[in-house]
Amino acid sequence: MTLLAFRTMARVQSPASAASAPVEQQLEQHRIELTAYCYRMLGSVDAEDAVQETFIRAWRSFDRFEGRSTLRSWLYRIATNVCLDMLEGRKRRARPIDLGPASEPVAENLRTPEIPWLEPMPDGRVVPDGDPAAVTEARETVRLAFVAALQHLPPRQRAVLVLCEVLRWQASEVAELLETSVASVNSALQRARATLEERRIEPATTSPSVDAADEELLARYVAAFEAYDMDALTELIHEDATQSMPPFDMWLAGRDDILTWWIGPGGGCRGSRVVSVESANGAPAFGQYKPSETGAGYEPWALQVLEIEDGKIVDFTFFLDVQRLFPLFGLPLELDA
Repeated sequence: MTLLAFRTMARVQSPASAASAPVEQQLEQHRIELTAYCYRMLGSVDAEDAVQETFIRAWRSFDRFEGRSTLRSWLYRIATNVCLDMLEGRKRRARPIDLGPASEPVAENLRTPEIPWLEPMPDGRVVPDGDPAAVTEARETVRLAFVAALQHLPPRQRAVLVLCEVLRWQASEVAELLETSVASVNSALQRARATLEERRIEPATTSPSVDAADEELLARYVAAFEAYDMDALTELIHEDATQSMPPFDMWLAGRDDILTWWIGPGGGCRGSRVVSVESANGAPAFGQYKPSETGAGYEPWALQVLEIEDGKIVDFTFFLDVQRLFPLFGLPLELDA
């Protein structure tokens, strides 16, 4: 159900429309943090559907909310159950880099296996405004690498780790939410931590790309990519950079292989337009449009998400599901010449 439909339902089904507005407002003030939570759980833009379902369930049972816990805790309980229901029987979402070694930069390595891929999320949907330290922490915990690592955890372990480690709930609070014991929560947390340690991932290990990417660096990148100037791009890309293009499972390791791909099988990107959008997962993002085969205008090709560290680009992810992602980032599905 869309937000408009939810609001309409609130007005129509409420005994008094004047009473429904405060309820809606109370729910809405938790939207961003709940979307971030559901995104960490699901690894996809389905997080917004999960939050909408959470609000619908909450609205329908709001008259039975007794206030023994805070509204925020109650909503997290509902959101957790929604996410666990959505994850039941599903394969984990992944990035190409999670599935095997890097490939040679040749077209024959392009394969599209039936895998649910990790999807990006605009920062504005999952990062609240406010204290700069809190904003930085929120960005770190929605980074692509961190969210991908979370997908390796069983769903209930995932919920425990996010609630305890990211949101800093007490084990007793999480036990109450999950209707289990404190001992079970602590055990699940220990196992979840061990899994992330094996993958050498924690929020602090992900680079603060938005903070590290100054406007001058990004402007140079856009100019170099649109000019398809390999010399200029060489100066901007770290020698150990990586590139992936979901839904293809191929990923490339090293600047040389990336540039070999761009001037070889990826040469169709020559002449592209690159449009800046709001950051995604704490990293700079751009909409890329390739020249139309008809010669009239440009066609959407990829949502680019760049990881920046020490003034160099260390990772490119080109998300090719433009029909799903471009509207989410406010990008048109065609661009005039």
